[in-house]
Amino acid sequence: MNRFIQWMMAAILICGSAVFNSCTNEDNPSNPADNLAEKLIGKWMISDIEGQPALTNEKTVLTFVSADKAIVSTSRSNFTESQAKWAALREYDVKISGNKVTLTGHPNDKITQVQEYSVSAIDNSKMSANFKLTTFINGEAKSIREQDVRYKRVTRDYSEEILGKWEGHITSEQGSEYDDGEDHQWEYKADGTFVYYVQDEEGNWIANPEQTLSEYFVDGTLLATRWGTDETEYREWWEIESIKGGVMKWKALRAREDGSTYVATFAMIQVKED
Repeated sequence: MNRFIQWMMAAILICGSAVFNSCTNEDNPSNPADNLAEKLIGKWMISDIEGQPALTNEKTVLTFVSADKAIVSTSRSNFTESQAKWAALREYDVKISGNKVTLTGHPNDKITQVQEYSVSAIDNSKMSANFKLTTFINGEAKSIREQDVRYKRVTRDYSEEILGKWEGHITSEQGSEYDDGEDHQWEYKADGTFVYYVQDEEGNWIANPEQTLSEYFVDGTLLATRWGTDETEYREWWEIESIKGGVMKWKALRAREDGSTYVATFAMIQVKED
């Protein structure tokens, strides 16, 4: 009888251990440092900053092409001197040690940026990390920023499909500070520039004569634009929802002056040239 009880207790302990381990493995996924270089390969776009959805004008895209090279696209609508240069599809050096990923790049001749990601979780669709950015100007650290971030994997790329001329307008109640609600035309060229068209008094579309700067890039689903004159520069991001059947749809998470947010949407039809 005592031996039977001992067998039963042993069986319970074994089964209990198996159940416990099963639950533990499910609740605590494998160490993100395991095969991290392999897991990172591909394109990632920031989705959350400090637990809040990232504004579209604050987006960053990371494309890990190998264990030691990455392509970084980033810009800001409210940029400072250390961020003023256009950083589109720039190559960064990558170093991986355990769960720490360090990217080092040079947005321009004076600036070096070091991005450090301490990855806490990663799977096929999302990545969470503590992010630390140090900006050096002429070799001297000028700014340090640290925050918890989350990235989502991007599997679509619209860099080719956007080429050509498009006409459209805002389709949401509120668009952006630059929008007037009217129809406009844009022509996206393969060299990274675009032409913005306005209508003259007779209703003909003409290239805006006042605009001396007009550049863009598409990285995955993210569209970044900057434009202006010799004295003033403006920037704005959109996320491309779809391009299908000659129709392109955009969306963007924007912030109002009071800090509240809203989603802007835009729709465009491709213009067929005669």
